[in-house]
This record gives sequence, C-alpha cells and structure tokens, in this order.
Amino acid sequence: MKILDWYILKRYLGTFFTMILLFIPIGIIVDLSEKIDNMLEHSVPFNAIVGYYLDFTVYFANLLFPLFVFLSVIWFTSKLANKTEIIAFLSSGVSFWRFLRPYMIGAVLICLGALVMGLFLAPRASKGFNEFKYSYLKKGRKVQDTKNIYRQLNDSVFLYANNFKPLDKSATNFTIEYFSGNTLTTKISAKKITFKDSIYELQNYVKRRVLKDRDIIEKGKTKDTVLPFNIDEFTSVSYVAETLNYAELSKFIEKESKRGSSDINRYKVVAYKRWSLPISAFILTIIGVAVSSMKRRGGMGVNLAVGISLAFVFIFFDKVLGTLANQSDFPPIVAVWFPNISFGILAIYLLYNAKR
Repeated sequence: MKILDWYILKRYLGTFFTMILLFIPIGIIVDLSEKIDNMLEHSVPFNAIVGYYLDFTVYFANLLFPLFVFLSVIWFTSKLANKTEIIAFLSSGVSFWRFLRPYMIGAVLICLGALVMGLFLAPRASKGFNEFKYSYLKKGRKVQDTKNIYRQLNDSVFLYANNFKPLDKSATNFTIEYFSGNTLTTKISAKKITFKDSIYELQNYVKRRVLKDRDIIEKGKTKDTVLPFNIDEFTSVSYVAETLNYAELSKFIEKESKRGSSDINRYKVVAYKRWSLPISAFILTIIGVAVSSMKRRGGMGVNLAVGISLAFVFIFFDKVLGTLANQSDFPPIVAVWFPNISFGILAIYLLYNAKR
C-alpha cells in the first residue's frame, strides 16, 4: 500500500472506532439511568450487571455499526475536503477511482468483522442481553398469552390451540392429530387442556380413532393422559432467533417451517440481516464519500446534515419493511434487501456525480 492508502485507511478505521468508543458509553449511561431503579429493587448482583453491559456493548455495536460507518466516512472525508487535501490528491494525478481504494479496503475489513460478529458473537450477546431483562428486570410481570397456535411436532403429529396461558399452563380449544402418511388415524379434541405433574388433564374431550371399517369415539368430562409433547411447545419467545448462530438459526427456521409457525417471517428477517448488514458497509461507505468529498460553502455541517438525513431514510426503510414482513405475508428477503438495493443504486448515481 502507498502513503495515500495508509493515510486514508488509518483515518477511516480510527474515526470508526472512535465513534464506537464515544457512543457506546453514552448508550450504557442512558440505559443504566433508566434501569437503575429496577436493578436496585430486584437486588441484581454486580457481576450480572457487568455481564449485561458487556453483552449490551456487542449487541448495540452490531445493531448500529452501519450508522457508525456512515458517520465516520462523512466526518473525516469532510475534513479532508475542507482542508483541500482531496483536491491535492486528485491534482497529483490520482484518479477518483484510485482515491476510493483505501475506502473499499476499510469497508472490507469492517464488513468481515461485522460478519463474524453477526454470525457468532452477536447471537451470544443477544441471549445474555435478553435473559438478563427477563430474569431480573421483568421478574414478576404478567407473561403474555399466546394465541392461535399451530405446531407440527414431526411428520405425523400436529397440534392446535386457541389460547395458551403460561401462568397456569393451560390452553383452550386444543386439538392433536396423528397421521400415517396422509391418513388421519387419531384425533383428540378438548375444550381445555392443563399440564399438571407431567400429566395432561383434558376437559370436555373427544377422542376419535379412525379404523379401516369404522371410527371409535370416546367422550368424557375429564381425562388424565400422557401426550407426546412438552407444554413449552406453546410458548412463543419473540427474541429466540436473535440468540442462535447462523447454523442453528437455519435448522431452527427449517423446523419452524414444518411446524407452520406464525413467526416464521420474523425468523427469516433475522437470518437475512446477518448478511445484509455487513454488505451495507460498502454501500454506506460509497454514499459517504460521494456526499462529503466535495468542499461546500456550508462546510462540514452541510455534509453531516445530508448524511444524517440519508442515514435516517435508510433506517426508516429498514425498520418499516422489517416490521411489515414480521406482521404480514410480505416477503422477508425483499424487506431485508430492498434498502441495500435502493441505496446501492443511489450510491452509484452519487458516485458518478462526485467523480465529475
């Protein structure tokens, strides 16, 4: 690498890590100020608090790193432009594309780091981050009921329930069906099912066994029985996908797809973002250079204003489309990659205008 490459690369990476070191402590202080009363009320151990904020650091660094990349590029490139250093580089015979090379090298390094963090480190941090909240800060609060449950336990057993209440481990309008191939062999329905001491109590139940020449129907008010599933199968944990590394998440999505989980889009959004967020480092780096490489009359303030506006538009699209995919049948892959694709096109347009 030549002197120009080292000069820009050191400024790029140095500004990026400075941004992280500045903003993460601010985030920790704000979070601590909000939660300190709950921590004292629940007598949270000091080592648990330290572990929580280590996980907090990794969790939010992974979540916000595209914004840090964008602001870093705009900040130090604007300073180069205001000092007319960029004009000096280009006047010496360096082409604009050659000037971009150290930026791309920096983006590759950050992208690889973000990929490792997103695939392996962030899931572990997310697990600790969420478990701390539910173990200490939300202890004793009402657990939300799960509605309209459908589960496929395996190729031959299916579960249905209208409403599951975790506090008393009961569900209403329960049905379990057993199949042999495509043929129904047994169906058990109950107005209510309750889990007690490893036994399920069925209330107002109907059991139907389908034979070749007839059906055998059994009815009753109550019945204690053993069923081939755990009551936790009904529990919906919204953050579970965030706590799995990529290999575990892929297997989890495959299993939940067979079960017909209503949260399958949510899990797919998490999986696709593991790859889309690192790619955004390239796109935001190019946009940042294109926006801030020209010396403007308003100075660095104008570049920062334009950059922050674009960053908020990017975040807006990312959050809105992600929520839309979680709440509807909108394709998760489109929701995740649309901001990158649209801003990639914008990056190419801005780059060619900046070159001129």
